[in-house]
Amino acid sequence: MNVLLIGGGGREHALAWKLKQSPLLDMLYCAPGNAGIAEIADCVALDVGDHDAVASFCKDKQVGLVVIGPEAPLVAGLTDDLEAQGIKVFGPSKGAAQLEGSKGFTKDLCARAGIPTASYARFSDAAAAKAYLAAQKLPIVIKADGLAAGKGVTIAATRAEAEAAIDACFGGAFGDAGTELVIEEFLRGEEASFFALVDGRCALPLATAQDHKRAYDGDRGPNTGGMGAYSPAPIMTGELCRRTMLEIIEPTVLAMADAGTPFKGVLYAGLMIEDGAPKLIEYNVRFGDPECQALMLRLKSDLLPALLATAEGRLASVELEWSGDPALCVVMAAKGYPGAYAKGTEIRGLDAAARNPDVQIFHAGTKRNGDRILADGGRVLGVTARGRDIREAQASAYAAVDKIEWPEGFCRHDIGWRAVAREAESSEAAGSAVPRSPLGRGSG
Repeated sequence: MNVLLIGGGGREHALAWKLKQSPLLDMLYCAPGNAGIAEIADCVALDVGDHDAVASFCKDKQVGLVVIGPEAPLVAGLTDDLEAQGIKVFGPSKGAAQLEGSKGFTKDLCARAGIPTASYARFSDAAAAKAYLAAQKLPIVIKADGLAAGKGVTIAATRAEAEAAIDACFGGAFGDAGTELVIEEFLRGEEASFFALVDGRCALPLATAQDHKRAYDGDRGPNTGGMGAYSPAPIMTGELCRRTMLEIIEPTVLAMADAGTPFKGVLYAGLMIEDGAPKLIEYNVRFGDPECQALMLRLKSDLLPALLATAEGRLASVELEWSGDPALCVVMAAKGYPGAYAKGTEIRGLDAAARNPDVQIFHAGTKRNGDRILADGGRVLGVTARGRDIREAQASAYAAVDKIEWPEGFCRHDIGWRAVAREAESSEAAGSAVPRSPLGRGSG
C-alpha cells in the first residue's frame, strides 16, 4: 500500500518511522516532511491547502491511505474533500474536527452529554465577557475559540490580566481564532494525556502520556507546544483509564455520531486529575506532539492496519500491543522559543547521539543543506528513548542530548520528573494498554 502522510513536525516523523516498519507499506510519501523524514520517505512539495492538488497526487501515485498529522488541514476539511473523491483518510471530517477547532463547540457538547469539565461561558464581544468576569473567582482561564497555534490561552491571576487577554482576543491578536472566546473555571490538579482511536462508533484506547508545556525547568516560563513527554503517565491508573473511557471518551463518541458528525481518527483528551477523578480540559483531534514520539516507541503492533481500520470503520476487531517499558522524549528548541528565534543554525552530532539502539531522534523543525542539518523552526528535535523504567529512559535521552552539538538550542533538563518521583513511591502505574470497555467492543 502507498501512504501519504501530511505534515512536517516531530509527530509526523514519529508516525513515518512507525509506518515505515509495516510489511503492508509499499511507498511512503510525506508533504512537506523535514530532513529526518526525508531519510525514510519521499518528501513531496504539495500545497496541502489545495485539496484538489492533494487528491490528484493521491490518484496519480495510487495512494491507499492519507494520514493527516496536524490539526489545521483537518479543520479546513481536507478529509471531506479527499473522501468525496474516493480516497481513504485517517483523520476526522471538518464537522468532527470542531472538537479542536472550536473550544465553545466542545464545551457545549460536554454540557449536553454530561461530560465532566470546567464551568464556562462563551462570548462574542468584550463588554459581555468583562461583565461575566467581574463575578468570577481568580485565577481564571481565557481561551480564543479557534485554532491559535497554542497561543490563545491565558491563565489570568488578576482581573487586569484577564481583561487584557479579552482585549487581545477581540483586538485581533489571534486573527479569526479570536472572534469568539471562552472563559473557563481554573482547574487544579495534575494534567495527563489520554488517546483513543475512534472509527465513528467504536473507540480503542491507546497508551497514556504526560507532557511538559512550560519552557523552562521547574515548570517555569511561557507555555509552549510541548518541551517533552513520557509514556505511560503513572497517575493514569487502570481505574482512572476506565473512568476516562466511560465518562469522557464514550459519551463524546456517541454524541458526535448522534449529531451526524461521527468522529474518525485519534481523539486526544487533555485531562486534569484531581482527587482521583478526571475532567476534560480540551480535545485535540490528532496525535499530540511530543507525546506521539513516546507512544510510537512503545507501540509493538503494526500501526498501518490500525489506522486503516479506523478509516474503514473496523476498529472492533483491532488489538494493539504495547511495550511495558516506558519512553521519554526531550524536545530541543531554538533559543528564544516560544518567542522570536533564529533559523539556519547548524546541528552536529546527531549520528553519535543516535547510536544507542534504544534512542530515536525525531526531527521537527529541520532542513538539509548538502551534508548539513539546519534548524528551521522553534521546536527542532525530539530526542526519545526507551528504558526499563522511566529513570533509565530519562538517562538515555539526556545522554543522547549531551552528544548533540547545537549551541543555539536549548532544552529542559527535568523531563519526566513527576514519573521519576512516583517510581520511588509506588509500583502502580498505567498499564501497557487500557482495557476496552463495552463501547470499545463496537457496541451500538
